[in-house]
Amino acid sequence: MRVHVVSDVHGNSEDLAKAGNGADAVVCLGDLILFLDYADHSRGIFPDLFGVENADRIVALRTARRFTEARELSRRLWEGLDREATMEAAVRKQYAEMFAAFPTPTYATYGNVDMPHLWSEYARSGVHVLDGETVVIGGWRFGFVGGGLRTPMRTPYEIDDETYAEKIAALGEVDVLCTHIPPDVPELCYDTVARRFERGSPQLLAALHTLRPRYHLFGHVHQPLARRMRIGATECVNVGHFNATGTPWVLAW
Repeated sequence: MRVHVVSDVHGNSEDLAKAGNGADAVVCLGDLILFLDYADHSRGIFPDLFGVENADRIVALRTARRFTEARELSRRLWEGLDREATMEAAVRKQYAEMFAAFPTPTYATYGNVDMPHLWSEYARSGVHVLDGETVVIGGWRFGFVGGGLRTPMRTPYEIDDETYAEKIAALGEVDVLCTHIPPDVPELCYDTVARRFERGSPQLLAALHTLRPRYHLFGHVHQPLARRMRIGATECVNVGHFNATGTPWVLAW
């Protein structure tokens, strides 16, 4: 069996359409939406609405962890607009493109910047959405837990620790644990370019010691200090920033 794994697609539909070449299945760990590209501030929903200059400003504020000022700038820019309707229209446009590009079969879960309530409208036959659920691929049991934990960034799909833990507990024993965010380990959570720690999950870290999967696959941290690490019986792997690389991580057995 050969499974290609992608995460943090962020609008890269061109490479997503090729991600299944040579694979028996594709696994997607979320973040399909491109709200704002931190490497190219001209790309994404935010600059399309408010221009590159404002994108430059908000990236600078967030990078400096001046979140209150960033939220105030965002509030001023959104004044006079129906934020919910405008965002949903932009996200729908991206989702239509992303889901059309998915190879089949694809098994996908949500990232922290995704909008789960829209996925069912775009997940065509052969694209399976899982969250707190398992599926058997080639005789191995894969468990999926989507979303992220609460942060000052207030991205669209952040949930409380208790709800996240309940989704992990619903899986039972798995061979491969698939999540968007990493376990709460400093080397796996630190982004060397953004120069900050992203939030990892202590619940995932605890689950690695109890469930002992063969692999824990995740994304979220675009430029991690450590891309892989062994924790007990489990090989933990950041599968990479697909938006930038266009290359899936390969799991074969």
